[in-house]
Order: sequence, then structure tokens, then C-alpha cells
Amino acid sequence: MAVHVLGLIELQDPAAFEKYRAQVGATVEQYGGRIAQRGVRGEIFWNELQCKPFSAYVQLEFPTATDAQRWAASPEYLALVPIRNQAMQLTLFSMLPSA
Repeated sequence: MAVHVLGLIELQDPAAFEKYRAQVGATVEQYGGRIAQRGVRGEIFWNELQCKPFSAYVQLEFPTATDAQRWAASPEYLALVPIRNQAMQLTLFSMLPSA
């Protein structure tokens, strides 16, 4: 069953973000995933969980939860973390369907 991974992004350095963005897609594809959607945040209707501000999002799709976990822990992706940390603050989580 396909697993989606959602990233909430608060940009900090646009130049670093472009460098990260140019490389991250290949790491996702290497583990069977794809970038399903990306965009900017629209209106927030409620924030009862008091989430930190974010300005953009990305939604990834992987064939299985194992593929998503392998990607997130992969040496290819971890090599991009220093660039990512300069580019943005990120909350990244998988979304599992309810039974």
C-alpha cells in the first residue's frame, strides 16, 4: 500500500533551498518514491495544536512504509541534511491510512 510523507517547510535561505531542491528528488526516486505535490501554504483555519509557522509543503509518495523509512535514513538523503538545515526548518512525517 502506498505511503505518503508530508513535509511542512519554513524557508530560511532561498539559495540553499534551491540547491537542496535540485538534489532531493533523485534521492526520493532512488527509493521508489515520487514528489506527488508541492506548494505554498494557504489560509490556516484552526491551529489548536499550535504548530510552528510554515510557508510551504511537499507531499511524497512511496510504494511502502519500508521504502519511505529507507529513504529517510539513506546515506544519499542524509548527505543533504546540512544543506536542508541551512535552507529550512522542516517537520516531516508519514501519513498512514486508518483502518
